[in-house]
Amino acid sequence: MQNKKYDIVCAGELLVDMISENFAENLSDISTFRRIPGGSPANLCMNMARLGNQTSLVANVGNDDMGTYLYDFVASQNVDCQYLNRVSAPTTLILVTRSKTVSNFEAYRGADCQLLPEHLPDELLKQVKIFHTTCFALSHEPAQSSILNAARRAAALRCQLSIDANYAQKIWQNTDEARALVADYCRLGAMVKVSEVDWERLYGSKLLDAEAALEHFLALGAREVCVTLGGDGCWAATATERLFLPARPVEVKDTTGAGDAFWSGYLTAWLDGKNLSQKLQAGRKMAEIKLGFFGTLPHEMNKKLIYEE
Repeated sequence: MQNKKYDIVCAGELLVDMISENFAENLSDISTFRRIPGGSPANLCMNMARLGNQTSLVANVGNDDMGTYLYDFVASQNVDCQYLNRVSAPTTLILVTRSKTVSNFEAYRGADCQLLPEHLPDELLKQVKIFHTTCFALSHEPAQSSILNAARRAAALRCQLSIDANYAQKIWQNTDEARALVADYCRLGAMVKVSEVDWERLYGSKLLDAEAALEHFLALGAREVCVTLGGDGCWAATATERLFLPARPVEVKDTTGAGDAFWSGYLTAWLDGKNLSQKLQAGRKMAEIKLGFFGTLPHEMNKKLIYEE
């Protein structure tokens, strides 16, 4: 993998998050929003670029003002944008409540789900160390089939797959289909990140045993699994190792994007050949940094920070 051009390619949603200026439970209580570039794959891609990784984003935005805003912002973060496309559908917009726990949201889908097979060519996949996507990205056609097909081709090219199982029924109403596609993705030897909220939404029950969730994904064929528990810490597992890392106190300014920040630290440490404990610590550190920010992270970050105790 050492000679490949990209450390990671993220396929899926790039969109505008309109996040409430004040903390709120319901969108109906909000009158003022702040515009922030968002979308889980885009957040991950930009965070990994900030940590010095070579990244590329495969996504669609509209041929509109918000599409121009997103394209220009992502390009300014040292992300390769040659596979970032402009399409006729409007740029996707999400209204989000600012929260110290779990945000409420409402999505207005447009360009993000219009990814086509030609947007994910073999010449790109041959140059990739990690191919990442999300449940959000897989929730609608034609992006669903395009990304799954690309994942199978990437796996055949010995690229490591990654998925954020960030399922939400309001995005993907067919829960059985979501479970089946997540299982298919795991069978390709993916690395999986899932939060306790994601688990509850995807499997319909509270996560009472994080280690059982680790075993679930490993049994499906996942190579490595992380289960994040918010303020209660996080777990990670491979076929031969299990490890828990407690959370540390942090002043929370907003939770939006904290999971993406965690995974950016974890995957960066994976690329750097770190052990399981170091990967969890790197993920925790990035999540702590993001929880202390309302909006996007600094343009460049010292990667040494994520390996400090």
